[in-house]
Order: sequence, then structure tokens, then C-alpha cells
Amino acid sequence: MTAFRFARVLAFALGCVLCIAGPAVAQLSETLRNHVKAERLDIVTSIRGLPLGVRDELQMLFGSSTLDIAEPDAAFQATKPATAVTLPTRRLVAAGCSIDHCLVYYQRAGKPLTWVAALFHWTPAATRLEWSGRARGGMTTIADVQNAVLSGAIKDPVKAW
Repeated sequence: MTAFRFARVLAFALGCVLCIAGPAVAQLSETLRNHVKAERLDIVTSIRGLPLGVRDELQMLFGSSTLDIAEPDAAFQATKPATAVTLPTRRLVAAGCSIDHCLVYYQRAGKPLTWVAALFHWTPAATRLEWSGRARGGMTTIADVQNAVLSGAIKDPVKAW
């Protein structure tokens, strides 16, 4: 097994653990809050518009062998499938990136549907999850999500990605 393949298998295994437990950071530090408040998030309208490191980190958090998330407004598996058609179990709602952070807001299948907001610190060299929380549904823009994050309205830690 090549070193690269071993690293991907290890990342997948760790992702499977994280998708159940996940980081339980429900509040932004004051320093991070001030940094995010001052940032301008450019709107990202597609999964492919997210930096590769953010997509890789999401895949690892999801604990899946593929990036299991649909594009905004695309069909996704909102509940238990009634047919053999397999759709992604998550759907991107809104995302935005600055020079060093990406904020991602998506729906996750289940009863009830849940919404997750996740803030990633990213550079071309490395990406890491800095904060996440279960969010309320109904937000449609990244500005709505950023305001909810900054106001402290998103408090529940993510238990499942």
C-alpha cells in the first residue's frame, strides 16, 4: 500500500469516528468572533467552488468515501430512501469564503432534518475545522448564517455530520 493510499485510509477511518463524535465546539472564542466579524465572505454557489482542503475536510467529517453532499437546490435523500436510487444525504444551502476562512451551511437527512454550520480555517497548505454547530433551518444566504454565528444563535454542538 502506498503512503498516499495509507493516509487516505487513515483519514477515512478517523472521519468515521469524527462523524459520530465530532468536535463539540459550540461557541466561538472572542478572538475568532472578532476575526470572522471583520471578514468579507465571498459567496460560494457550488461544492466545486469550495477550496479542495475544505471539501477534503468535509468528506473526512462525513466519514464517507465520497463527498456525500448535493449542490444547492438539487435533490437529496432527506429521509430514509423508498427506492434503490441513492442520493446524497446532505445538501449545501449556503457557503462563503474569505482569504483564510470558509463558512459552510448544509442540511443533513433524517427525521427531523437538521442544519449544520461549520467554520474552516484554510490555507493552500492546511485546512482545519475551527467551529461548528447545529443551526436553525430557513437561512438562505451566507450573510444570514454569518450573523447567526456571530450573534451566538447557533449553540448546539454537532453530534452527527
